[in-house]
Parts: sequence; structure tokens; C-alpha cells
Amino acid sequence: MGLLRGRSRMEGGEGCVRDRWAADRAAGRHDADARHCRTAPRLSGQPVVHPVGSVMKPASFRYVRPNSVAEVCEVLAAEPDARIIAGGQTLTPMLAMRLARPSVLVDIHRIGELIGISRVDGAVVIRSATRQVDALHSAIIDEDLPLLAKALPWVGHPPTRTRGTVGGSIANADPSAEIGLVAVTLDAEIVLADGEDEEVVLAEDFFIGPMLTVASPSACLTEVRFPRRPDGRLGVGFQEISSRKSDFAFASAAAQLVLDADGACSELRVGVGGVGDVPLKLDAEALCGTRLADAEIRDFAVAAMADVETVGDLHASEAYRRRAGAALIAKAIIEARQGALNTGSSGGRNVG
Repeated sequence: MGLLRGRSRMEGGEGCVRDRWAADRAAGRHDADARHCRTAPRLSGQPVVHPVGSVMKPASFRYVRPNSVAEVCEVLAAEPDARIIAGGQTLTPMLAMRLARPSVLVDIHRIGELIGISRVDGAVVIRSATRQVDALHSAIIDEDLPLLAKALPWVGHPPTRTRGTVGGSIANADPSAEIGLVAVTLDAEIVLADGEDEEVVLAEDFFIGPMLTVASPSACLTEVRFPRRPDGRLGVGFQEISSRKSDFAFASAAAQLVLDADGACSELRVGVGGVGDVPLKLDAEALCGTRLADAEIRDFAVAAMADVETVGDLHASEAYRRRAGAALIAKAIIEARQGALNTGSSGGRNVG
């Protein structure tokens, strides 16, 4: 997915974003055609200009492959219509349908400083061009980010995860995307480079609409910082519903909780995605201190969704998304509760 940031990067302005979002979905989540870069140079500063009469489906553009984040920022500052491509799982279909018409395509997938997963202080840092498949098989994520580990198998399918990137999914800002939902639920931080400046934005504040973020047009998403799992009897849950497995979710829910020695909930994080314009973190304070009885969980889920502004489209109505969201929130919390109970009093790693 291309790391395209900022409202001005979306051709046509904000008014047609939802139509383009629907068209992007209609193109299919799994169009992984990468032939757009078959004539790409291996060195930066050697752009290829595709002539109007070429066999390419996209509109003509120049292609550059920078060697560093600094070079990426230079191109973005100089080219207002530039677009970043990393995995290309969303941008490539948009190029093929000419819904995206960048003047310059900036390929970042080989920049070493944008690849990798590491522990830094109390956070797990995932650099933006890290492939989703590498995150899926990461021991660090499995141990320290069990909620993300639970969600990653729901992201696309194996071929798309092989090319798609973690940062690209977040920067694309699809409201139904699983990685963005986990980031919001866990209060992850999004790090943006803009020239010599660095900006850190809370995930909850990063998304402002379908395919829209707060990042400036000249900024490049460089990494995502997730807080490491808390100590104690931890459980996680992730649920979603779609027309087919691996399709875009009509609604999804994520939950992470900790039980105390008496089996009461001492910490609970809950998020819901796909039901509105952005993924949402819910206030779950009402369930903290309780033993998370099924009835309490379901009442909380219904009340929480009553306050959410849902959206309707050709896939699902507003009312359907409200009902589905409530059901999935309850299922995710119950799944997390059972995972925490299965850890026993030792606080082991079996988190559901």
C-alpha cells in the first residue's frame, strides 16, 4: 500500500474521497499487479518517464527510488503530486484505473532504515516498509504485541501480505483496515518525517476520514510505535465480518484486557473498525473492576455502538453496521476474557 499521506494527496479533493474509496474496494483488495515497476532503475536520481502511448494502464508518471528518508522528503517537498509506493496493494489498482495520477512515484521499499521490527524502551517499533508477512512471523510481535499478532492473519491473504507493508496499511487510512484498528486500540504512535523535522502523532488522532490523515503532503510515515503488552493475566480478542474471508470488513472489533488475581478486569482496551469513517477507540472504563459477565459485556457493547456514528454503503447499511459492531465488540471482549482466564494465575503467554 502506498504511503500516501495528507488530504491534498488525494486527487479531486475531499469531496470525492468516499466515492474513490468505494471504487478502490470494487477494484478488489487483492490486485497485486506490480508490473508498473518493471522498467524501474535501481539507483535514485534516474527517473523513468512513461510515454503517453505506452502499454501502461496508469497515466504517465516518473519513477524514482531514493536511498534514504532524507531523499524521500526532498522529492516530496519538490513534487506536490508525488506519491509514495511501498507494497502497492492499494495504490497499484488505483493507478490502473487512473483514480490516482501522480506526477512522480517514489519507491521506498528498499530503504533499509524503513524496514525492521525492534524493541525500544517500552515500545515495539515497526518501521513503515516492513512487510506484513514479516510482522506476522515476528517473535517480537508474538511475545509483546499479542493483539496485533491476533489481527494480522485477518489482513488480506498470503500473497498480499507478502507485498503489503505495515506502514502502508496505516497511511492508506482505510477505516476497515485491521492494523489501523489495532494501532488506535493500543494508543500506538505514528512517526512522520518532514524534511529535517519529526512529528509523533497518536494513532487515534492520525485518521480523520476514509483515506485521509493529518499528515502533511510533504511528510513520510517512517515507523509505528506500539506499547508493549502489560504484565499480568492478559487476553486479546479480534473479530470481524466480511462477505468472504480476507475481503474488506463490514465491521471489526479488537480487545485487550488484564485480569487481576481475583479474576476482575483491571485494564481493558476496546476498538471498533469498519463501521464509520475512522477506526475508533471506545471508553471501556465501565467494565473495569467487574468480572466481565457475558450480560455486562453485551450491554456495554450495545451502549457503546449507540454512540457511534455509523455509515452505510452498497455493502452494509448504517443499522447493520451498528448491530454487527455491537456483536463483534462483545465477541472480542469475551474472547480476550477467556484467553486471560486460560493463562492462570502465573500470567503466562497463552493470551487467546
